[in-house]
Amino acid sequence: MTPVELLIIALAAGGVFFAFVAAVGVIRLPDLYTRAHAASKSDTLGAVLSLAAVALVFGADIATVKAVFLLLFMFVTNPTAAHAIARAAYDQEIEPWHKEDAAGPAPTVSGDETEGSESLATDGSGAPGGER
Repeated sequence: MTPVELLIIALAAGGVFFAFVAAVGVIRLPDLYTRAHAASKSDTLGAVLSLAAVALVFGADIATVKAVFLLLFMFVTNPTAAHAIARAAYDQEIEPWHKEDAAGPAPTVSGDETEGSESLATDGSGAPGGER
């Protein structure tokens, strides 16, 4: 194998790896903000590496120029789109995930355990006895 073929294989493998990382990040991460980050960073790098491999495969051809233009277009638009989506979510007051969210709701105190206290609602309203 020539050095150019090895470089093409390395770029394509890197592109596949980072595209896979982006897919796993979108599936596994807990909220919109972290998912947008995973999708914009990893997917952009994966696409750039893959398109660089495509450009090397075609050599000096019009397809190489098109691949380079696609590469530049994706390099600019993917992070910009992710930023716009995250900004729109922030403007809609979508709360980011916090580590405390993973712990679940705090335990409630029932009237049987402590003298003189009423049981707290389990529906999250905070009203005694579940009334709103």
